[in-house]
Amino acid sequence: MFFLLGSSEKKARKSEKQARPSEANSRVRDIFMAGRFPVVTTHQVEGRRIAKVLGLVCCRGFDSEEAFFGMAGRALNKGAQAIVGYSENIAFHPDGSKYFSCFGTAVMFEYDPLDPDSLPLMLQQKFREREQQPVCEPF
Repeated sequence: MFFLLGSSEKKARKSEKQARPSEANSRVRDIFMAGRFPVVTTHQVEGRRIAKVLGLVCCRGFDSEEAFFGMAGRALNKGAQAIVGYSENIAFHPDGSKYFSCFGTAVMFEYDPLDPDSLPLMLQQKFREREQQPVCEPF
């Protein structure tokens, strides 16, 4: 009966996997900590108008940071500039482990030509790359 509930070997592999944060999550973490990607529990971000709703994003995991930054990473991959209506759940299992679920709505803001940060992060990176490339004139 013990094998049905799990073994210490399985828990050891799980904790080893949690110890190494993925490279993508560390990039998302840097963007979030720099204040460039708001995640709010309200249905709007103060001072910004929502132009497009990209849909629900969610992520689950045994670590709260894994679930949160996984959710934010999925929103960034959709081209989102923020997550509104953020919520989270925690499930407690009989073996003592916790399971985190984070979800929210990925949105894009209206473009403001006076604010260079109003472009989605993916487009900001593309424009920076273009600016850094040398300009070749035709012969």
